[in-house]
Amino acid sequence: MTIGQYSWAEYRVYQYLIKNKVQTSKVNDKLNIITSTLNPVAFKAYNGGSELVQLELLRTWICPGDTSFKRVCKSPYQKIEEVL
Repeated sequence: MTIGQYSWAEYRVYQYLIKNKVQTSKVNDKLNIITSTLNPVAFKAYNGGSELVQLELLRTWICPGDTSFKRVCKSPYQKIEEVL
């Protein structure tokens, strides 16, 4: 058996509620829901830091399987809502 038969990939997905702290127009007053593979610390740093972005973690889940060139998998909560 090869190593590939035993390997398994997965990645974590984070869903955030985002608000820009710096207001340049009325558009920035809105809250946005963003889905990302960046953890909270990396997401804040990538988007200018805590002085520019207010961040609240809403949900997180794991996507199993190959992580290359794929869209983020659906949230388990979304799958449940589709059934109901």
